[in-house]
Amino acid sequence: MRARTFAQLPAFEFVDRLGKGAHAVIYLAVERSTRTRFAIKHIVRRKAEDDRFLEQAQTEYEVARQFEHPYLRRCFDIVRVRKWLRTQELFLTMEYAEGETLESQCPVSIEGIVALFAKVAEGLGALHRLGYAHADMKPNNIILTRDGGLKIIDFGQSCPLGTRKTRVQGTPDYMAPEQVWRREIDQRTDVFNLGATMYWVVTGKAFRTQMQTAPTGSKMIELEARVDNAPPHELNPRVPVALSKLISECVETAPDRRPRDMRDVVSRLETIQLLLAKRAAADRGADAGSPKTGQARP
Repeated sequence: MRARTFAQLPAFEFVDRLGKGAHAVIYLAVERSTRTRFAIKHIVRRKAEDDRFLEQAQTEYEVARQFEHPYLRRCFDIVRVRKWLRTQELFLTMEYAEGETLESQCPVSIEGIVALFAKVAEGLGALHRLGYAHADMKPNNIILTRDGGLKIIDFGQSCPLGTRKTRVQGTPDYMAPEQVWRREIDQRTDVFNLGATMYWVVTGKAFRTQMQTAPTGSKMIELEARVDNAPPHELNPRVPVALSKLISECVETAPDRRPRDMRDVVSRLETIQLLLAKRAAADRGADAGSPKTGQARP
């Protein structure tokens, strides 16, 4: 690491490089006075196009410093390095979440998947109550922590509920139609993003939304036709019909046909958890009542 990286944050000892993405490098750092571990995001402006990444880091700081929730990663401080009144570097100090992303480590059991997404929906609901949408919910933005918890991360594309963005933002496999059409973004946008994430986790396939072409600068985003999407329980017989139905409703094209908010999603996931628990108990009872191998039936 270059010396100037240390110089700008003298209170921290940089330990390791955790990863890289979206023009940012994430480091593990230890606060010298408390020995507390933090994640620090570092962004360098090399050209004018990099300004949007600095803006996203500023957004993440403004949003993530407001909450204190076990499933949402907090931000604590932001340091800007300026030259001629323009920010050339930025450091964002964040809560350190040790673990792997959902994209790289999916739960195996349906029970584990349902329990996981009930927590994710709870975290997003807390964000909505503060007045913000995440607007980029996807497997790579969920960290499964070593202690069995989770953290929703990356609030750089978050926005106040009801926002109409001037440019298309999001990840194509998980974007809601209103994000492509640049219509109002609200809690039901996150419901769609979460539904597309659940679809990928339980089926191993990306959900394809209705074909639309939208300009974003000099590029074009093309989202594939929805006709190839089979209900999750048809692609994975282990998926309960109730869960399959919930996922399918979450990814409805029209926002008013989706669950109205995360409280509705959490409630339905908790109901599915109860159904799965009853089914497991019934199966255990049936196993206990069956004859042991080598024993004759009475």
